[in-house]
Amino acid sequence: MPQINGQEVGPTGFGLMGFTWRASPPPLEQSIAAMKAALEAGCNFWNGGEFYGPAEYNSLVLLEKYFERYPEDASKVVISIKGAVGPHGHQPDGSPAEIRRSIDGILRQLNGRKKLDIFECARRDPKTPMSVTFGCMQTEYIDRGLLGGISLSEVAASTIHEAVKVTKVVAVEVELSLWATEVLANGVAAACAEHNIPLVAYSPIGRGMLTGLYKKHSDIPADSSLHRYPRFSPENFDVNLQLVHQVEEIARRKKECTPAQLAISWTRCLSRRPGMPLIIPIPGATTVERVRENSRHVELTSGEMDEIDATLQKFEIKGERYPDYVPVNT
Repeated sequence: MPQINGQEVGPTGFGLMGFTWRASPPPLEQSIAAMKAALEAGCNFWNGGEFYGPAEYNSLVLLEKYFERYPEDASKVVISIKGAVGPHGHQPDGSPAEIRRSIDGILRQLNGRKKLDIFECARRDPKTPMSVTFGCMQTEYIDRGLLGGISLSEVAASTIHEAVKVTKVVAVEVELSLWATEVLANGVAAACAEHNIPLVAYSPIGRGMLTGLYKKHSDIPADSSLHRYPRFSPENFDVNLQLVHQVEEIARRKKECTPAQLAISWTRCLSRRPGMPLIIPIPGATTVERVRENSRHVELTSGEMDEIDATLQKFEIKGERYPDYVPVNT
């Protein structure tokens, strides 16, 4: 099995954001059932955030409730939690004061039911040297057994090369999917491979777009945060939908393969290529049915991977990954 920080994890992980960071979160019982299904399917690397929802119902609250129900699962799951963006989740802050606020709050919300395996600053703080940020994590949390390891999130290749000189980086979380391939060309994936760091691929199904869930722009719920993302804007939606149609066609010819399974499996199969790191996709799902679908790996042949390459080369995605006010490639 793949490993992150010496802990065995399944080849596909599980993103927790959708359970709590939305206008209408699913019922608690539904969420716990989906989490249990993920673990049963071998998806034991769980990724969440302290700012994924309000303090009264964020990833940590959900995790605490899950491990209260299933204490025997605590040792089976590896959790990676993002934080250090201020108490309201607005600005990257790698200062020791913010690191303490963030990690102490996470530990308090977990209520002793689960160790904090991995912590990630959600974005790099340009104002604080990484030696200061990571030094605080090391001496005050890792050395004391309160934290397992340090991951990076949404970073540039230069940040990875700089960070490994300061600390042990156990994972790098970045967006990677059929419609977000930037890390394959900007040096991020290469840096992970060079330093033998697993790449954790978030949004491997394009925030639901690559599943074929949205057939037209009006299918996006009115209260969805997707309306803030340029790739989902009315002027870009129909253009980007053409890639979805092509993904659907390849999945149809593959047989017994859904578009979501094709998209997720593509990210995993990239690991086979020379010069690529171990890649672990972390799709999110809020129902047992979708969890089971996403966890089923479909092996893609070299010919099928080449066909997908050719499709991507002919297609230009319209719109940036995030709105202008969200820092990326930090």
